[in-house]
Amino acid sequence: MEFRIAETFTQSLARLPAKEQKAAKTTAFDLQIDPSSPGLKFHRVERSRDPHFWTVRVNDDLRIVVHKTDGNFLLCYVDRHDDAYGWAEKRRIEAHPTTGAAQFVEFVHHVVEETAFGGAAPRSGYGAQAPLAPAAPGVFDQLTDETLLRYGVPPDWLDWIRQTDEDGLFDLEGHLPQEALEALLELAVGGKPAPPVVAPPSADPFAHPDAQRRFRTVANVDELRQALESPWDKWTVFLHPSQRELVERRYGGPARVTGSAGTGKTVVALHRAVHLARRSDDARVLLATFSKALAQALKVKLSHLLDSGDPAAGHITVTYVDGVAHRLFEDAFGVTPNIASVSQVEAALTAAAKERGETRFSHRFLVNEWRHVVDAWQLRTWEAYRDVSRLGRRTRIGGNQREALWALFERAQAILKARNVVTWAEAVARVAEHHRGREKKPFTAAVIDEAQDISIPQLRFLAALVPDGPDALFFAGDLGQRIFQQPFSWLSQGVDVRGRSSTLKVNYRTSHQIRRRADLLLPAQVRDVDGVEDQRKGTISVFDGPEPDVGLFDTAEDETAYVAAWIAGIVADGVAPEEVGIFVRTSDQIDRAKAAAKQSGHPWVTLQDRGDAENGRIAIGTMHLAKGLEFKAVVVMACDDEVMPLQERIESASEESELDEIFETERHLLYVACTRARDRVCITGVEPGSEFLADLLEVSSRSRS
Repeated sequence: MEFRIAETFTQSLARLPAKEQKAAKTTAFDLQIDPSSPGLKFHRVERSRDPHFWTVRVNDDLRIVVHKTDGNFLLCYVDRHDDAYGWAEKRRIEAHPTTGAAQFVEFVHHVVEETAFGGAAPRSGYGAQAPLAPAAPGVFDQLTDETLLRYGVPPDWLDWIRQTDEDGLFDLEGHLPQEALEALLELAVGGKPAPPVVAPPSADPFAHPDAQRRFRTVANVDELRQALESPWDKWTVFLHPSQRELVERRYGGPARVTGSAGTGKTVVALHRAVHLARRSDDARVLLATFSKALAQALKVKLSHLLDSGDPAAGHITVTYVDGVAHRLFEDAFGVTPNIASVSQVEAALTAAAKERGETRFSHRFLVNEWRHVVDAWQLRTWEAYRDVSRLGRRTRIGGNQREALWALFERAQAILKARNVVTWAEAVARVAEHHRGREKKPFTAAVIDEAQDISIPQLRFLAALVPDGPDALFFAGDLGQRIFQQPFSWLSQGVDVRGRSSTLKVNYRTSHQIRRRADLLLPAQVRDVDGVEDQRKGTISVFDGPEPDVGLFDTAEDETAYVAAWIAGIVADGVAPEEVGIFVRTSDQIDRAKAAAKQSGHPWVTLQDRGDAENGRIAIGTMHLAKGLEFKAVVVMACDDEVMPLQERIESASEESELDEIFETERHLLYVACTRARDRVCITGVEPGSEFLADLLEVSSRSRS
């Protein structure tokens, strides 16, 4: 017997009160253990056109809709008696006649009655299977039946699809099969959907990649319990076929997957790590990201993907890049690295400049030249500094100036060495050098998430930890979310992803409206230093939502009152407080966020103190801590002039290139904060407001008082 659970079941289960959820789960466990038990009360859904729909009694009013054929059971839906029966009466399950994927197919006339689909109305006497009269031409009116069917559109829907436009498609989110909606949205914006998977007639329709995104087979009660305890979108089990192809592809060298926020890069990275871990009994896979907090989030997500008893779990090390560098330093050299503080480095530079009598360059210039060139590249000789490209450093220095600078930097290195301290970049470089020439590597492969924020020493280090050759390095990241590191050439470090870089285009996390507005902060095309392009144009979101709420206020008190009322309103509409995040640029603005949360009538917790489950508490933190998080609703507060972009950073720039870099990463930071929202986002500031808000407002300026 195959026992399956559908996405629609877990979604409907999550909407029930806790006590009823528990009762429904108990009934589901009983079904899994013994579906023939006399205590289970089955009733056929007589008015359904699909004869295999039945209901199972949970209590006096609650029913589970199951689809059972030849001893196979599928948990489909759970709700009150009448609503459960109504749900089953509107649907059937069938294998798509072209793709072969198992689908829930909703009868068209029910959807027409419930939505303003395409602005069209059914002709008089229209029934579920009757043809429709042609309507005004739409964006799909020239597509043949064969084309629409190849993208998974159910046959009943062909005529209706031709009547709608891009906006009308969002009315069908939750009604059309996901693969069909995604393909149509991409066609609507001028894209070309990936070739669909067409299974042979004899194939299991539930084994089709599209079907596996909505149906999960559970082998035992433990698997069912895990499925019911975690929301569907937290399983990270199901992949879009285009994602699966990236996960399972064999690459001839380092590879990279990019894509805007919410396109599933982390999911691909997780699956890639598991795929590599299962390839060999000797696999040792590093799954890493750039921060400790994000590494912990990866561990949680991996636990949803792998059971603790799965052998692959023992072949994957989940950590952050600097964490594994620190451990391997101690393993290699038997001591803990004595890391120089920022003040020690700056004091060494000041002392070296004084000794050399060098006054031509400001202290700020020396610090930035050290950080971005000398220390980042680990330059140890005059020849190395003489020949380095100084990428991104626009202040031109002649040969004599560069020679004088090197004498100063060489002296600073000697001062730090005399104090028995090393920079972190130097410590990482030492570990990389230790492993670079060794045949036995710590890992057989490395998968790096949020790769846009790794540094030059970290990239060198990662390349040294794995063997040269195919499938050893895999990176996932978004150039538009780079907020910590200056751009540099990966190719110069021996990591060549040209020809092995792919861009994800389907956004699963962020609504169409939020994605469209946030994208205004970034260029349509982002290119890295090596010329590899991330084409952001053509990205689609698979669901609709309210337009972002963006506005400026006369005072901080007015802003606080508005945000508090906004939060109170969305909580009243059903958003749980723990599904709300408030982000500000720095800790200096945290009190404004706390005041808004308090005035909304709901408790809050800072991101630093937030646990895995903070029921009833709004999350508050800085934009940098928002990385990798997700909320149903997000408030981005205090987007004031001189706060976004941060005036302190602007004043720290010693040359024009650094100023450009600051403005770029500040835009990225605001983009990151806005795209943590799934359904709703509110972005506020005090007059005159951040210059970036002009890009987000529907008109150039709008205020509230």
